[in-house]
Amino acid sequence: MPTRSAHRSLAALALALLALAPAVPAQDDGDMPAKGDGGTKDDATIEIPRDEAVTTEDTVTIGGVEVPYRVTVGTQPVWDADNEPVASMFYTYYERSDVEDRATRPLTVSFNGGPGSASLWMHIAYTGPRLLEIDDEGYPVQPYGIRDNPHSILDVTDILYVDPVNTGFSRILDDADRSQFFGVNEDVDYLARWLDTFVTRQGRWTSPKFLIGESYGTTRVSGLAHRLQNSQWMFLNGVVLVSPTGLGIDRDGPVGDALPLPYYTATAWYHERLAPDLQSRDLDDLLPEAEAFTVDELIPALAQGGALSAERREEVELAYARWSGLRLPVVQQYDMAVPTQFFWKELLRDEGLTVGRLDSRYRGFDRSDSGTSPDFDPALSSWNHAFAPAINHYLRDVLGYETDLQYWVFGPVHPWNRDGDRTGRQLQQAMGENPYLHVLVQSGYYDGGTDYFNAKYTMWNMDPAGRFQDRMSFKGYRSGHMMYLRAEDLAAANDDIRAFIGEAIPAPGTPARR
Repeated sequence: MPTRSAHRSLAALALALLALAPAVPAQDDGDMPAKGDGGTKDDATIEIPRDEAVTTEDTVTIGGVEVPYRVTVGTQPVWDADNEPVASMFYTYYERSDVEDRATRPLTVSFNGGPGSASLWMHIAYTGPRLLEIDDEGYPVQPYGIRDNPHSILDVTDILYVDPVNTGFSRILDDADRSQFFGVNEDVDYLARWLDTFVTRQGRWTSPKFLIGESYGTTRVSGLAHRLQNSQWMFLNGVVLVSPTGLGIDRDGPVGDALPLPYYTATAWYHERLAPDLQSRDLDDLLPEAEAFTVDELIPALAQGGALSAERREEVELAYARWSGLRLPVVQQYDMAVPTQFFWKELLRDEGLTVGRLDSRYRGFDRSDSGTSPDFDPALSSWNHAFAPAINHYLRDVLGYETDLQYWVFGPVHPWNRDGDRTGRQLQQAMGENPYLHVLVQSGYYDGGTDYFNAKYTMWNMDPAGRFQDRMSFKGYRSGHMMYLRAEDLAAANDDIRAFIGEAIPAPGTPARR
């Protein structure tokens, strides 16, 4: 069993009652959906710890090498402009314990999305040293629990998993104003200040630093890269965008209507709905042609609208049907701009099935085959089986964190202020200011919530002049939104991050010159 040492600060404990908001629909900008804000509320008598921690030690074997580590779970306050604590933020912090020189040891800070989601997804399914029990394709298995992660990046970087306010065990304190936390820019502002304090307390100012965000977490870390550099003077080496959102980069009209098509191709290929000559080819060979058709033919055709000649319209409609696996009449009804929700309902309608939003390999059954959108996302429903039991068991029983608070997998953060989302532009500016800063994008080909070709478009148009493409890279995987749930991609995606960290750290003495 791990040895355990606990330390608690002298800070007073606050009491709070936070009512949970009703379930909210998924946002339509491609985020990981909030999936509801929970179903219960904290008891008013439960103490909310402001500043305490529990530390344990353990080992994990990564790539055949035993890696000893120290893990600290605890809370650190968020202070307002008057230096008053306004929230208690929960975190899990892993440090490789056989490292003598912490000054050069990388530190990676991890966020999930929602907004309103805790950090458990990448923590116990991707980069951390422990994995939840699932099968090789990501389906839940019983008994629920955790096991070692032989692919964790802890061998090359320390890792900090952060639960933003009102997620996990993080809570607003007393009667603090909710609006200071819940918005694109509000979120970035308080998290930057919180990270400044954490880095100072842990003595990590000289460490190479990386941010990794998933789904809405990519909006968060893109904004944070800019805010940390310009408000905290904390410069980064890298940002990893896992299943990125649009980052505030415009794609309305014909471009936005066309970009999902390569994702349709991938999904139709997986479910064997393409024409035999296409179906017989490998996905990696197929997708570049679908992308080329989208950029070179579909977008120009949609831009012409009603002025497109009848002959040309018929040619493009036939090609759209061929690349999407959909029936020609359906493509014609939607004027070659088939919505994703309809695609999920339509592709396997003749089999009485739907396909998943966040991972379109998953299949679902609706109450009726009629309609224009699925009743639910079968991928998300599957995932929720395993994560809540695993994270509660791990934090409470294995790591010894004691609290009567409910762990909010999805917390009450709505309404969320989405005004002023310039996070893609801010990340580009951060790269301009910081020659050390690199960006890695990771996407699953079967992700219909934040599809991979939209992610490529974001990369291209975040840097329209092409000045930073040598510091930006893209990796695609044959899975969905959480590509790491597939065992083969868990290994590959962690290896890609590991390589990215190595490439983004310059040789000692290398000047930051353009």
